[in-house]
Amino acid sequence: MAQVRTRISLKVGSNSHIPAEMISFNQLASDKEHVALVFEQADQSQQVPLVRIHSECLTGDVFHSSRCDCGEQLDEAINQMATEGGVILYLRQEGRGIGLYNKIDAYKLQSEGMNTYQANNHLGFGDDLRDFTEAGQMLEALKISRLKLMTNNPKKVKALTDYGLIVEQEINTSTHIKDGNEDYLKAKVVNAGHKLTLK
Repeated sequence: MAQVRTRISLKVGSNSHIPAEMISFNQLASDKEHVALVFEQADQSQQVPLVRIHSECLTGDVFHSSRCDCGEQLDEAINQMATEGGVILYLRQEGRGIGLYNKIDAYKLQSEGMNTYQANNHLGFGDDLRDFTEAGQMLEALKISRLKLMTNNPKKVKALTDYGLIVEQEINTSTHIKDGNEDYLKAKVVNAGHKLTLK
């Protein structure tokens, strides 16, 4: 069973002004160093926290790449939880599980006309290799059994439900359209059923 390893207080966000607690874990199923960011709820009477499962995206989260909407989704979650509290589970599953270098290879294929799923398939990978079991383990370690899930991805809802957690509400993130990511967002809707509003 996963257990909390270390908890530290720090400030996060684009201006490093939002107080949060970063938590590491022992005994997760893999050897990946997943972490949680916990934001204090202003209303302590709320028993069902808002949770976002966010898969690592170096190109989007750090470098604000035009190819995806990952950085914008992470910023949106941080800003929303700054006011109402919640938990971000940051999973080290770059490129939907194929790794950074393979993702860059997939980017090249996308530049040649493939969509993000076709590119992964061409490289010999499935559409989505991520496993959200450890998200369930992390929530269990944090003693969270009921939650509101901030996501557009039905696979995440199913994974937590299959793990035995109760997703009481789905809260969709905004649709972050920018120059360069329109085809990527469309592919997520068509191939994986993401709940996005596209023009």
